[in-house]
Amino acid sequence: MSHRITGPSNYYTRKLIRDLWKTKRRIWKKLSKKLSGPRKNRLEANLYRINKKTKENDVIVIPGKVLANGDLDHKITIACLAISKAAQQKVEVSGSKLLTIEELLEQNPEGNNVKIFY
Repeated sequence: MSHRITGPSNYYTRKLIRDLWKTKRRIWKKLSKKLSGPRKNRLEANLYRINKKTKENDVIVIPGKVLANGDLDHKITIACLAISKAAQQKVEVSGSKLLTIEELLEQNPEGNNVKIFY
C-alpha cells in the first residue's frame, strides 16, 4: 500500500490554501491549515449562530459553508468558502457584505481585525 497525498481535490481550493500560506501571517496560515483538512471537518455555520457570536461591523472568515437557518440583525462582513442561495439572500437583505476568501485576502493582506469563525 502506497502513501496517498490527501487534501482538497478542487484546484481553486488548493490554490487558495497555497496563497494563504505564502502570506506568512498567523491568521492566514491558521485558515490555510483549517482548509487543507478533510472536507467532513469543514464548518457549516448557520446564520443564527453567526448572528449570536458577532457584533456590528465585525469581519469574519468562515472556513466552510454558510447556511440559511436564522437571520442577521446587524451588519457584518462575511468571507466564506461557500454559501447557500437562501443564506446569500438573507445576508444581502440585512445589509451585510459578502466576500470570497480571496477578495478578503486582497483587501486585507495583513489580516487586521479579521476573526476566524469556528
